[in-house]
Amino acid sequence: MAITINKSKCTGCGECVDTCPVEALSIKNEKAVVDNDECIDCGACVNTCPEGAISL
Repeated sequence: MAITINKSKCTGCGECVDTCPVEALSIKNEKAVVDNDECIDCGACVNTCPEGAISL
């Protein structure tokens, strides 16, 4: 399983980046981007995103 980021909802706030325990998220071109090779599917970013732009 991998997280999905809805680019139309993402505001690039960086909350998910700060929450990720394995640094699998970053901000590129003002949107969140996930490195699926690093992501451990913990869901921390899903619960943190204020826009609801991230899903598992």
